[in-house]
Formats: sequence, structure tokens, C-alpha cells
Amino acid sequence: MANRQSISLSEPNAEWLKFQVESQEYASHSEVINDLIRQRRKQDDEELTRTRALLIQAEKRLASEGYSNLSIDDIKNAVLKKKV
Repeated sequence: MANRQSISLSEPNAEWLKFQVESQEYASHSEVINDLIRQRRKQDDEELTRTRALLIQAEKRLASEGYSNLSIDDIKNAVLKKKV
């Protein structure tokens, strides 16, 4: 069963929403909003899956190699160098 909600949109967002329906990309405002929510939930699920995989990888590495002898500053600097 659908749950009816009342939301307020900024003018630019309301215009964009209206355009999506008028361009026949979507049949209704609700369809646009539901699609955006589905997309965001999918992104969140994918991010959670990646995070879990990284944690599992880190736990396996820790089990096989043990803790690092590097200081927190050494680790931080190594991470910052990789981002550049």
C-alpha cells in the first residue's frame, strides 16, 4: 500500500520535477521521487557492500600479517600520498 507524503521543494527542484513529467520521462511526480529514492538506496547498498568487503579484506590481512609497526602519522602520510 502506498504511503502518502506531503513535501516542500525549492523552486528549482519543483521546476525540474515538473519538467521530468512534462517531458514524459516519467508518468507522475511520485514516479520521479520513487525512482530517485531507489537510485539512492542502490548507491547506499553498493557503498555498504564495498565497505564490508574492505573490512573483510583488512581482517584477513590482519590475521595473516599481524599489526603494523608503523606509527599513526606514518600511515596517515602514506594514505595522503596515495590520494595525490
